[in-house]
Amino acid sequence: MVQFHNTIPDRLKRGKGICVLICLTMLVSACSQTLQRQTCVALAKGVSYCLAPIPSDNKARSATQQVAINVNDSRHELLSHLELDREKLTLVGLAPLGQALFTLVFDGASLNSQQSMLLGDEFKAEYLLALIQLIYWPLEDVNAHLQGATLTSPECDAPRCRRIYATGNDTKADQQESILKIRFDKREPWKAEVELAIPQANFELKITPV
Repeated sequence: MVQFHNTIPDRLKRGKGICVLICLTMLVSACSQTLQRQTCVALAKGVSYCLAPIPSDNKARSATQQVAINVNDSRHELLSHLELDREKLTLVGLAPLGQALFTLVFDGASLNSQQSMLLGDEFKAEYLLALIQLIYWPLEDVNAHLQGATLTSPECDAPRCRRIYATGNDTKADQQESILKIRFDKREPWKAEVELAIPQANFELKITPV
């Protein structure tokens, strides 16, 4: 199992969110496995994203969120708690009934996952973290690690939106079908309810702050 005391920055031990993070992590049962994950994921044919480093000017954050995932006709829900500073991101996931699902630790270069065996081998923790970066990371940081596409922030019928369009053709972005759509119900992303969709994959993600 991951030695969790080595994954928490000292400054976070003094933060008000750390008690929540410790309690959630302690719920990870002995029936788990530690995995070192790949840091690049495929988003569509010819489009991939490699996890970007943690922004150097990033503010320390503590966030608890409800996460709902729809894939085709399947729906999955979990509660997540995220701790982020300039050195490390730690993300803990729980099932609605309280079962511990995973702990992700990303230091800006490598990604490790302590994962419940209940999730099986199909669950790919790196996808969830990649989507979090596409939602919250600065556009320039994401685009520096996005291959075959570009992330934009166009005007839309919501307070804020993001779109990913494939590159390599002459079609204007506003005339292309977006590969990935993100919609925020508030201007401040971390305070907003977020809806993310990948239409070609029949994939939808909804994040609600708690």
